[in-house]
Amino acid sequence: MKHAFPLTVLLLIVSSQSLAVQTECVVLLHGMGRTSSSLSAIEESLLSRHYHVWNESYPSLTQSVEELSAPAIDAGLAYCEGKQVERVHFVTHSLGGILVRYYLQDHHIENLGRIVMLAPPNRGSEVADQMKDGFFYRNIMGPAGQALGTDEKSLPNSLKPIAGEIGIIAGIKAGEPWFLPEIPGDDDGKVAVERTKLPEMRDFLLVNVGHTFIMDDDEVIRQVSHFLQHGLFDRSNQVQTTDGAATE
Repeated sequence: MKHAFPLTVLLLIVSSQSLAVQTECVVLLHGMGRTSSSLSAIEESLLSRHYHVWNESYPSLTQSVEELSAPAIDAGLAYCEGKQVERVHFVTHSLGGILVRYYLQDHHIENLGRIVMLAPPNRGSEVADQMKDGFFYRNIMGPAGQALGTDEKSLPNSLKPIAGEIGIIAGIKAGEPWFLPEIPGDDDGKVAVERTKLPEMRDFLLVNVGHTFIMDDDEVIRQVSHFLQHGLFDRSNQVQTTDGAATE
C-alpha cells in the first residue's frame, strides 16, 4: 500500500496530459502523386498520443495549388471543428506544405497551432525546372507540378510569410539519384535543402532520409510529435539527424 499514493499521482498526471492532447487536432496533407496512406505511420503515431487526426486524399495530380488548397484544408478544419478542439496543427509532406502556405495568404485560422513541413519545396525545385516541359511530367504531374519551379515568379516564391510556429524537416539522402545532377548542394533527391527553408520558420532539422519516404522514418515521426508538443525539435538524443540552424 505504501506505493499507492505515488501511483495514483502518476496516473493523474498521465490522464491530464492525455486529456490536454485530446483538445488538439492535426490536419495531415500528403505530397504530389501520393494519397492519405502515405501518411498513415504519422497518423497512427499521433492517434496513439490522443490527437484527433484528419488524413484524407486530395487530387494532387489533376488540379492546381489554387484549386486544391481551400477544399482540402477547409475539409480538415471542419473535421477539427466538429471535435471542438482548442488548437489545430498541420503536418505536411512536400506539396502539402505549399497548400498550407497558399491557404494562409488570405485565410485566418483563429486556433492555429503548429506546422511541421516535411521536405517542402518552399522555394521551388530544380526538378520542376528541368522536367516541366517533358511529356511525362507535364501530363502526369499536372498543373501543381508546373507551378513548383525556382523562378522568382513561381508560386512558392511569390507567397508571403505566414503565421504559426513552423518546423521544417529536410532530407539529405538521395531517394531518386537520377535527379541529382540538376540540384545544387545537399538535397533529398527532389528538393535542395536550402529550398526547403522559410525565413519565418521557428526550427529546422536535417535527416538522413530521401524525399519519397521521409514520412515513414521513425526518427522523423518522433520529431513531428515533439515539435507539435514543444514547438522545437528534440536534439537531446538524435540518432539519424544532423543539426540544422533555426534561422539563416
